[in-house]
Amino acid sequence: MKAKVVDGCISCGACVATCPEVFRFDEDGVAEAYAKVTPEHESAAIEAKEECPVAVIVIED
Repeated sequence: MKAKVVDGCISCGACVATCPEVFRFDEDGVAEAYAKVTPEHESAAIEAKEECPVAVIVIED
């Protein structure tokens, strides 16, 4: 699976805190998905998507 953070991130840090194996802050302080969503981290990545207050995380197969 692949995660993506689309425009509109408010840098709240929820995704980074929930699933640091997939999400981190880029040099501008905006969240980005830097790694594939492995089966091991799938549930945490989905939780990060669901907890995003501005709904800018997309997870695709």
